[in-house]
Amino acid sequence: MANRKRGFTRRQFVKAAGIGALAAAGSAAGLAPGRARAQEKTLKIIQWSHFVPAYDKWFDGVFCKQWGEKHGTRVVVDHISIGEINARAAAEVSARRGHDLFMFLSPPAAYEQQTIDHTEIYQQVEKRWGKPIDLGHKSTFNPRTKKYFAFSDSYVPDPGNYRQDLWSQVGFPKGPDTWDDLRKGAKAIKDKFGNPCGIGLSQELDTNMAMRALLWSFGGAEQDENGRVVINSPHTIEALKFMRALQKESQTNEVFTWDPSSNNRGILAGKLSYVANAISVTRTAEKDNPEMSQKIQIVPAPKGPVRRIAAEHVMDCYVVWKFAENVEGAKQFLVDYMDAFGDAFKASEFYNFPCFPKTVPNLKEQIANDPKAKPPDKYKVLGDVLDWATNVGYPGYASAAIDEVFNTFVLPTMFAKVARDELKPEDAARAAEKEIKRIFEKWSKA
Repeated sequence: MANRKRGFTRRQFVKAAGIGALAAAGSAAGLAPGRARAQEKTLKIIQWSHFVPAYDKWFDGVFCKQWGEKHGTRVVVDHISIGEINARAAAEVSARRGHDLFMFLSPPAAYEQQTIDHTEIYQQVEKRWGKPIDLGHKSTFNPRTKKYFAFSDSYVPDPGNYRQDLWSQVGFPKGPDTWDDLRKGAKAIKDKFGNPCGIGLSQELDTNMAMRALLWSFGGAEQDENGRVVINSPHTIEALKFMRALQKESQTNEVFTWDPSSNNRGILAGKLSYVANAISVTRTAEKDNPEMSQKIQIVPAPKGPVRRIAAEHVMDCYVVWKFAENVEGAKQFLVDYMDAFGDAFKASEFYNFPCFPKTVPNLKEQIANDPKAKPPDKYKVLGDVLDWATNVGYPGYASAAIDEVFNTFVLPTMFAKVARDELKPEDAARAAEKEIKRIFEKWSKA
């Protein structure tokens, strides 16, 4: 996918204005026939088309319907693809009209000036369900302004999905536990069976997450805990060397042009030996290819020379725009949604993990005994996900600068250039440092 960065300049906003006008017009047309019903209370929500269709069926047809009836509000939910999210957000901000609730799949810190402070929502939810996990806090809070620029209800773990039948034949019956295991096993499988490894190296969401997991596991990072740029380090260079070796030994050049679903499709078609992805892979297999479902098993994110760590696969972040027509309704909706999150977790088939753990107190028990999975405890490995899942921007916060680095794919570009032998690791690290410092400097003046 070729996402656009989130409207960082006036020029980009102006360019998106035409899209925004059309989007707003289309939304209005769907809400009511003409202006006769302009006084009707309405709540407009836009979010991605979930990888688990059952979730959208529950959210739209059960929760939103019941919530709307209770609050005398017509709830309109529009679903868009992952690749449309950032351009659509820029369009709405440019037009200053659109939806009351807008859901991103990564922390939208660059939009802080266009969103309300979501602190009140967090406070209300905390009264009922306790504190959010650190992952949710660091993904939506700006420690400089003391403002929550978004509200995160959930996150999605990013484990490894591997072909157990293939890995068992090269000495890893339980799959790879470390990045070194991954390199050794993936090469052996490709040499013996021809199945390549599937770690993306393109400008799309899954690659963004996989490259961060690799970088952090080797001890590197874009920034330190104080927000200083530290990308150009020996740790980063070692991670770059590793990815180059993995690409040469075990992958194909198709990974340079992947979209967010390419790794899903590849392993489900029997082509790939391993992918870094959410459990959408196995859930899809359970429905569409039961035989393949038994072959694909799950392991935690690989451990590197320094630590076992990975970004969440996606971070659900809702924002209420300052220009929303129903701000109070949007705030109440999020509070009430968290009251129903136990049902949301089930409807998502364990895809959406709670940012407020008390909303799903028996999570470990549920994922350890799933009748759809083979074996039933397939998803048990996700029980300790918070021991190794972290936020975009680790070890610091998901700042506006990090947001731009993320959405302009600085890290995937750095890794891809080395994997293609276009740049040496040292040169790629310096180039990334220059670009990240430029972005950080820009946002320091914002």
